[in-house]
Amino acid sequence: MLMKKFRYLDYYLVIPYLLLCLIGIVMVYSASADIASQNGGSPTAYLIKQTIYVVMGLIVVWFMMSINIKILQNPRFLILFAAVQFGALLFVKLFGQAVNGAQGWINLGVINIQPTEVCKVFLILYLARMLSQHENKISTDFFSSVGGPLFLSFLFVLLILIQPDLGGAAINGAIIMIMILASGISWKKGVVAIFSIIFGFILVLLPLLSRIAQSGAIKSYQLQRIIAFVNPFGTAQGAGSQLVNSYYALSNGGVFGVGLGNSIQKMGYLPEPNTDFIMAVIGEELGLLCVVLIMCLLAIIVARTIWLGVRANDAYSALVCYGVATFITIQTLFNIGGVTGLLPITGVTFPFISYGGSSMLVLCAALGCVLNISVRQASGRELAVL
Repeated sequence: MLMKKFRYLDYYLVIPYLLLCLIGIVMVYSASADIASQNGGSPTAYLIKQTIYVVMGLIVVWFMMSINIKILQNPRFLILFAAVQFGALLFVKLFGQAVNGAQGWINLGVINIQPTEVCKVFLILYLARMLSQHENKISTDFFSSVGGPLFLSFLFVLLILIQPDLGGAAINGAIIMIMILASGISWKKGVVAIFSIIFGFILVLLPLLSRIAQSGAIKSYQLQRIIAFVNPFGTAQGAGSQLVNSYYALSNGGVFGVGLGNSIQKMGYLPEPNTDFIMAVIGEELGLLCVVLIMCLLAIIVARTIWLGVRANDAYSALVCYGVATFITIQTLFNIGGVTGLLPITGVTFPFISYGGSSMLVLCAALGCVLNISVRQASGRELAVL
């Protein structure tokens, strides 16, 4: 059984994934060694943790690749997953550990779990099941067939929004919308459906959102991020310092970089050099060429995932692939957009590179689902030939 899995392993997914993880381990150490030492810890503290997270991620990838896909489609599993996810989002709002202004973490001692991250995989599996189950009705009777599941999905997005985690809410919302468009509905009806859902969602919840804003749940630091995005150099001594120092890092690195370990901006200028702004450190130390290489590795994973979705023999597998591709793409764009000033800073990590266990394990679970589909496709084609 083990050799069979290796036989059908999709190296277009596995090799870029492993390379990204290795780059991440090296750069997390480079970006965090000085900060760890300044805080009285070991220079290798983050290196050891990130290595552990990568190993745990490999186990998750293997598990998700090996599991019977029917278990992930089982209604009982999805109901249990939904209940746990809903409870976790409520728990972090009421009792969660606040990190960088967002009260969205559950401290388990060894690792901090962020339910917002887990929700991405839940929505992909849940919507793939519900949309594929009604694939014959979607084109003619969209709202009556999947209106309920979509309302539940956007309810999860609302729970993420009020933590508040605008970046997480946006990524989860994008996953929902892309999966709607990929469900078999015509593009015209799909766009109308998406705008109708968004408009109805806002209209119903506008009073609630108003109360949330008045109560202070939408933090001032989020408004400062928007101001910094519009005029970073005008707020360089305050909210704009993150983006300005990111600009300095990228400018200093140029095409070829200043050399591994030689970043200046990681020495206390960038606030999150090993997480949110690790690409700025990579750009400074290894240059634009390495940034482009990393983006190409992610592009290979995304393109391969979409290709597997196009070739899938069933709607469920196709929707899972499209959902995972959306997840990785949007998260990458949000992070790199924040680092370069093309988008407001949202605090999302860079896939497979940034330090963090919660993000790494969720990304690995998503990739494992795609590998599961790839293995089944490859073995099915071989049986068809025989």
